[in-house]
Amino acid sequence: MSDLQGKLALVTGASRGIGAATAEALARAGAHVILVARTAKALEEVEERIHAAGGSATIAPLDLSKGEEIGKLAAAVGERWQALDVLVLNAAMLGSLSPVEHIDPKEYARILTLNVAANQALIAAFDQMLRRSERADVIAVTSSVGGEPRAFWGAYGSSKAALENLVLSYGDETGYSGKVRVHILDPGATRTRMRQLAFPGEEPESLKPPEAVADFIVDRLQSDAPTGERVRVDG
Repeated sequence: MSDLQGKLALVTGASRGIGAATAEALARAGAHVILVARTAKALEEVEERIHAAGGSATIAPLDLSKGEEIGKLAAAVGERWQALDVLVLNAAMLGSLSPVEHIDPKEYARILTLNVAANQALIAAFDQMLRRSERADVIAVTSSVGGEPRAFWGAYGSSKAALENLVLSYGDETGYSGKVRVHILDPGATRTRMRQLAFPGEEPESLKPPEAVADFIVDRLQSDAPTGERVRVDG
């Protein structure tokens, strides 16, 4: 039996790409998955695929940039379940690639809101449910530019650097209990819409599919990996 059988997982950015693939992989492993993204129709399609494969899922369409919505989500989830076992922080905004001096302040604010502030709000909202799990896992999806600054990637890269620091700090704060593990996951070059926006001339078929990242995540969750590691999915 899978270690994830009967567990509760929540995945953001679950309507496509790595988020959708991860949600489906978690459901195949036996978890009930809460699917979070803005677009209800796209979430319904993922939910249908999960149900068709014999899995279990619930959709929660919402805009993570609106902090009050996160609180409402946590309240609704808390009314139905006692504990949250897996939290996958995947939703993100790329924004425009530009020199630092040309970063648009309004767009940068939106990037920081979704990529950093929303994830802090999710951790805060679900902290008690995570602590009630026998062993909870928080996975933050990052990027190589979060740790390796690159020209024109300052806006997105700085948001991922902040996310990593935030989640690793949470891991340090909860590490004493041995009940909450945090993981920083760099998926590497993957066949996603965001990757296509960033590298429009790249041949998609040359990249690994999102399912490869999803399988890595499920394997990681079922392993004895320590808390606080930054890992990269090669291939």
